[in-house]
Amino acid sequence: MSPNYLSPGVYIEEVDRGSKPIQAAGTSVCAFVGFTEKRPAGNMGEPVLVTNWSQYVENFGGFVPGAILPLSVYGYFLNGGGICYVQSIMSLSDQAAKPDSKGAAKPTLQLPGKGISAALEVENKASGPVTITVADPAPGSPEDTFTLNVKGPDGTEESFANVTLEKKKGVRNVVEVVNKESKLIKLVEIASDAPLAERRPQTGSYHLPGGGTTSTALVSSKTFQGDVSARVGIEGLEAVEEITMVCVPDLMSGYLSGQLSREDVKAVQLAVIAHCEKMKDRFAILDCLPDLKPQEVNDWRMKEAGYDTQFAALYYPWIWVANPLANGGGPSAIKIPPSGHIAGVYARVDNERGIHKAPANEIIRGVLRLETTVTKGEQDILNPNGINCIRSFPGRGIRIWGARTLSSDASWRYINVRRLFSWIEESVYDGTQWVVFEPNDMDLWERVKRTITGFLTNVWRTGALFGATPAEAFFVKCDAELNPPSVRDAGMLICEVGIAPVKPAEFVVFRFSQMTLGGE
Repeated sequence: MSPNYLSPGVYIEEVDRGSKPIQAAGTSVCAFVGFTEKRPAGNMGEPVLVTNWSQYVENFGGFVPGAILPLSVYGYFLNGGGICYVQSIMSLSDQAAKPDSKGAAKPTLQLPGKGISAALEVENKASGPVTITVADPAPGSPEDTFTLNVKGPDGTEESFANVTLEKKKGVRNVVEVVNKESKLIKLVEIASDAPLAERRPQTGSYHLPGGGTTSTALVSSKTFQGDVSARVGIEGLEAVEEITMVCVPDLMSGYLSGQLSREDVKAVQLAVIAHCEKMKDRFAILDCLPDLKPQEVNDWRMKEAGYDTQFAALYYPWIWVANPLANGGGPSAIKIPPSGHIAGVYARVDNERGIHKAPANEIIRGVLRLETTVTKGEQDILNPNGINCIRSFPGRGIRIWGARTLSSDASWRYINVRRLFSWIEESVYDGTQWVVFEPNDMDLWERVKRTITGFLTNVWRTGALFGATPAEAFFVKCDAELNPPSVRDAGMLICEVGIAPVKPAEFVVFRFSQMTLGGE
């Protein structure tokens, strides 16, 4: 409707007729889930934005025994990473051993609840390490009850069935029962206003060291999986839209400490994959198990793990890096999973070349040597199965020598293709929000086409799409054929976009032949 003009004069109107530019979404924001030395004040495991190593140290402390995440974050920044989110599912300073009345250190740890970071503090009364198992109650028992099994260093076992954190007459309060009957551990309840169901300890088996000044964090596969409503764990990353990569390096800390089994590792990695598949705008960088030979890692990937996803990549083998705690008498080098360093390479390639460039044939900075030297013959077996090898080449350093996802679909075989599509989809999604509730007519269709065409033309100019002309590289269709009355009556606008991604030259073949000289 035109405005009313009631008196003579000159009037100026601003009319929005041009296409609205689409701003490219971010591509290089990694989320790290694991253990840290400390947490920021008031943080209970929520993701925290970190832009450099100094900021990480300020918020989460430095390097600490029992945590791989600090080494991974350091490797991320060293290899070109610029922005990341750190999610501390366990602060190791909270697990410090407390001195008894004689000044001797007693190992303690905090047992995570179902919906809170810590429900019970456990103190070791034995002379050696203790294993604690939290099991579900018998069928028909109340939800808040559980069974606590304790195994001492000499094989002594204690079992406390149908215990609860409830404090009322007629129930078996776990703190009262254990502190009265157990000779192996002592419990202290951690004050919380959370409901009883959220304070119930998580099911799983945990390890409590028997000496020293610190103890390993008490974890289970559910500790890593977390909860979106509490903004903790892998599921809690759903609330952060900027994330494009996910790494869980301390999954292997739990495995090395004996708290997590191979099945637990698979369960957590499946949770990471499911999260990335659900969000569709992020990519999982997975670590293989340690100390596996090439044939063993192939068997683990194909028979035991069996992953099939276009939203994740697997890297082998582990890497040796300088040990920042060597001054304390430790070894000069330490072996860690490569995911954090790999994520840094992803970010470096994105910034220097573009997301369409495969993150391969790139040097990994800060790596001293590899856990295993992979030969060409061994990679001939691993590469077709989606196991990306890290290899050392004389005079060329240690490089990533694989660029495949874990997908069996040939269309999504390469990492850069999957990440390119995710980036374009996210950019178009963010840049076309203005379309919602606009009049659904031919004028709108043309504006949408111009907007997306302008964005994809710029993408083509960077070399991310295959084709000599924009028409060969992509198409955008939004017309009456896609939007008949039945579609418009349903309140929908449909636009089809097709793009031809550039795929990596994985196999470079030069053909040589003899040329005969002479007259015709």
